[in-house]
Amino acid sequence: MSKLRIAYDRYEQERKRWFSNPMVPTYFSNQERRYVHPFQMYGNVWYVGDSWVCVHLIDTGNGLLLIDAGNCGATAMLVNAIWEAGFNPANVRWIILSHGHLDHIGGALFFRRMFGTKLYLGRPDAEDFQHHPEFSAIQDTGNLADELFVVDHAIDDKEHIDFGGMDFFFRLCPGHTAGVIATFFDVKGNEGVKRAGYYGGFGFNTLQKAYLDDIGDVKHAMRQTYLDSLRKVRDEKVELFLANHCINNDTLGRMERLQKDPSRNPFLDDKLWGEYLDFKRDELLKLMADPAQN
Repeated sequence: MSKLRIAYDRYEQERKRWFSNPMVPTYFSNQERRYVHPFQMYGNVWYVGDSWVCVHLIDTGNGLLLIDAGNCGATAMLVNAIWEAGFNPANVRWIILSHGHLDHIGGALFFRRMFGTKLYLGRPDAEDFQHHPEFSAIQDTGNLADELFVVDHAIDDKEHIDFGGMDFFFRLCPGHTAGVIATFFDVKGNEGVKRAGYYGGFGFNTLQKAYLDDIGDVKHAMRQTYLDSLRKVRDEKVELFLANHCINNDTLGRMERLQKDPSRNPFLDDKLWGEYLDFKRDELLKLMADPAQN
């Protein structure tokens, strides 16, 4: 057997091993099936994510800002969506990363290397990239070229950052990861100035008993930390709720409603933020009361 064939067989064995991970066919294979044509949500805020992971583009007038960078392996889709929306990816000056998981940092290094984009991440997750890289789940991508990085700026709690003349106010909201950020900023559109709010990580996968026990949180303290984070930002004024994953605000359903009747923008809803945070609080309390999770 030729060396070339031996190398190919080794490749096939590795692919079979990779696909044996149940996450792979759902999240990392044929990601193009999740492509969503970009659309304007309100004012200078555009949706350029896919049908699973949200990415928002803000045109500050002095450069483009992305909130999140998509899943690992989905960068080509993100670049295409930015072009399709009518923008040049080379003009993305900043990326705010919601938290340090692989499904939100995918395009970050590409944008930095290609365009000099500056990367921002909550300080605890930025530190975990260095000291606990396994928390990022980068090892699940199946691509050994994927790697973590040192950010250009680690975001602290209650920090204000100016992006192209727009003020973004940040809160650290640990729970899903230690460095989840929430951010709030004003958006001017055809119905006046609206306050946008973004919460950077709602999932309970990192609050399961097996996960917490494995990383050494045997008292499951992060669950209470998550509840405290929800409480911290629950009463922020939010009229434009930007989701971290589409499930958080029915992004695609609202998109369809917007396209059917542009005169009524379903993304403008001053109750949705509080209602969804209350929903996550109640669901987490149920998890905490489950004997199987204790």
